[in-house]
Amino acid sequence: MSPPTGGKYKESGTARVLGSGASGVAELMVFHPVDTIAKRLMSNKTIKARHFFPFEKFESPLGTRFISLFPGLGYAAGYKVSQRVYKFGGQPWFNDIITKRYKSQFTSVFGERNGKLMTQATAGSLTGIGEVVLLPLDALKIKRQVNPEAFRGRGVVRIFMEEGTTLYRGWGWTMARNAPGSFALFGASAFTKDYVLGVTDYSQATWAQNFIASIAGAVASITVAAPLDTVKTRIQNANFEQKVRGTTVIKDLLRAEGVSALFKGLTPKILVVGPKLVFSYTLAQSLIPFFGRWV
Repeated sequence: MSPPTGGKYKESGTARVLGSGASGVAELMVFHPVDTIAKRLMSNKTIKARHFFPFEKFESPLGTRFISLFPGLGYAAGYKVSQRVYKFGGQPWFNDIITKRYKSQFTSVFGERNGKLMTQATAGSLTGIGEVVLLPLDALKIKRQVNPEAFRGRGVVRIFMEEGTTLYRGWGWTMARNAPGSFALFGASAFTKDYVLGVTDYSQATWAQNFIASIAGAVASITVAAPLDTVKTRIQNANFEQKVRGTTVIKDLLRAEGVSALFKGLTPKILVVGPKLVFSYTLAQSLIPFFGRWV
């Protein structure tokens, strides 16, 4: 997502939650199948990805095969909506704190123009690190997408009670992925708006400018975070009983599949970044003011 507007929001916090949450739900319904394919590609341990087929049961009817691309939709909904709400509210909050307390330091080190960009990027990085609190929902979503046998008919409440902190498996790798990934997302988006498009007040950016900046930021973010994202995914999609270390995953992956395996699933992710971000950004920016009229 491109950086938030440079000015203060006029909408209430409730309007922000409703608007961003609704955009997350709509985005989920449209793009969840692509995310499933990407996760299954990253978890595919064959050397040649072209031998991989994303459907769970190729011999099943077309409708059943299509539905197989929506596993873990409930977990995905909880994660995606929470993530979108957190992203919309969290990054501006961190940005406000940094600007209020450390603006002079950023300006003295980077200059006024670059200091503003670094503030946006740093706030994004802090927001990304904080996303670790949503890790259990992300872990359940991924397991349901690529390893449904791990559930063995258990419900979400029972899983939370039985597994507890194991749902935070890979938290360190998640933070390591999110910190540079979110920094690149907000930083590259802000850089594109400021230096490439000449937009100094982000709130005045046109739809086309938001589109270009969002694509630049998202592609940079996904590319930077891809290796650690692959490691995180493989840690999370293991059976609940297995305790897999990140270093073990990297060692086994490099030995069996090569360095290029760290970027498995990158192509479908990048291909969906453009329409995904344009869709979610435009919808959220439309719904937040709409809800702002009522709440």
